[in-house]
Amino acid sequence: MATLARRQRFPFPDIPDWFETLPSRLTMPAVHIEDYTEDDRYVMRAELPGMAPGDIDVMISDGVLTVQAERTEREVDKNHSEIRYGEMSRSVTLPPGADENDVKADYTDGMLTISVGLGAEKAEARHVEIRHGG
Repeated sequence: MATLARRQRFPFPDIPDWFETLPSRLTMPAVHIEDYTEDDRYVMRAELPGMAPGDIDVMISDGVLTVQAERTEREVDKNHSEIRYGEMSRSVTLPPGADENDVKADYTDGMLTISVGLGAEKAEARHVEIRHGG
């Protein structure tokens, strides 16, 4: 005997799609990265498709490299959108010996590549005297 499958019609067809993407709507979009060391340089690559170089800001301070970007939304009637808009940010701690004065950045085909020289002198470990009672 054949069983008839009844398809439920939801009165608001966009609601299931909205709930499906709810977790991503509650968090700030992340900048996806990879990093590695190559030829005495620390290299970080960040995926930022659809951006213009003017939408991206790279900062380096106190051993931390930060990439900030903002994708603005166009005013268009959309049937469906999975593109994330708004501000995105990612910070990474630079490895020991990173030279904050030797930084290069390039943005090509949606990929931001930042390299930092590792030629700075590393501070050597030192022992700290412990005083007793006073």
